[in-house]
Amino acid sequence: MASHNPSLGIAILGAGLFAKEAHLPALADLRDFTVLRAVYSRSKKSAAELAKDAESILGLKDLAIYSEDSEGLDVLLARSDIKAVIVALPITAQPDVIRKALAAGKHVLSEKPVAATVADAHKLIADYEASYKGKLIWRVAENFEAEPGYRAAGKAIRDGKIGKVIGFGLRGIGKLDQSSKWYKTPWRTIPDYQGGFLLDGGVHSAAVLRVVLPSPLTHLSGFASLNKDYLAPQDTIFSILKCADGTQGSFDLSFASPANSLGEKVNGTFVSGEKGWLQIENAKNDAGKGIIRTTIHKVSGTEGEHEETEVIDVLGSGVRSEIQSFLFAIVGEDDGLGLGEPREALKDVAVIQAALNSNGNLVELASLLECHSVQPGPQSKLQYCLPPRKAD
Repeated sequence: MASHNPSLGIAILGAGLFAKEAHLPALADLRDFTVLRAVYSRSKKSAAELAKDAESILGLKDLAIYSEDSEGLDVLLARSDIKAVIVALPITAQPDVIRKALAAGKHVLSEKPVAATVADAHKLIADYEASYKGKLIWRVAENFEAEPGYRAAGKAIRDGKIGKVIGFGLRGIGKLDQSSKWYKTPWRTIPDYQGGFLLDGGVHSAAVLRVVLPSPLTHLSGFASLNKDYLAPQDTIFSILKCADGTQGSFDLSFASPANSLGEKVNGTFVSGEKGWLQIENAKNDAGKGIIRTTIHKVSGTEGEHEETEVIDVLGSGVRSEIQSFLFAIVGEDDGLGLGEPREALKDVAVIQAALNSNGNLVELASLLECHSVQPGPQSKLQYCLPPRKAD
């Protein structure tokens, strides 16, 4: 990709916390590849606040502002100097905006999840593949999938460092107070989508397993519950999973922890193999920057009495990685990482949806990924199916 491409103009649609705290710094790192030309939000006030931050972080002046109470989204999308958009809007608002941006001829990077439900995602993906794929790039911004640290852990497993995988576990237990900046986001406070924070944040955890495990998830059984009323509709999931190769593991998420100390003690991901095991956790390096640390324990000896440890520390850069991969794809320089594939992001929504609705019953994930019943129930007929993947 050319080191500087000022013609590759981009716009951010959405002025929430993640746009300010994650997308802007990532674009600052990628300023040689693209130029932020405009921002959009539903209100002129929030758009102006994002523009002010963008001008400070990116060193821009007179950034164009669009909102529904001034020049609207259609005006922004009509600009020929904007080739792509990053969509960071409330979950249920995104599909219509994605369709509108594609119809306007823009490449799209939309924040996770791909949609609020499996059914909505099926329809959106089918629309894209039927009308735009091959002409425009649409990717789902799942930054955990893009994190080099998680990908390094997955590579270590595929390289055989712990032998054949025999089990795994992921635990993400957190304490989300009403004072949290993430809770105070209005559209999250009264969610109009399944699972609340479990969907919004849980797809990250599902993506970690998708990247790390060598065999795809196929079955889930679990229970969901609500323990703090302000986190309705649910705030906790405990479940077990099975992979295509027979490997089994646990998948536990909660935003209702009584104290942050609980998560500090128990959170992380482990994968056990015939020749050892590894643990993945968040940490900080000597400079105080966030890293993903994978500790590999290689076991040898007739009774496994010898253990050799290898530590892989990788600086966190998921948002930057996913945006860079998207920009490369636009100019025809595929990095080969396969990031942001909508059908892959659909798998993450399916895991969360299955966990929310299992109630202890075994859910076959393939039935969600291939077809969705509009009226769920034992007697229902499959109403909407995602077409078979076309050869690229």
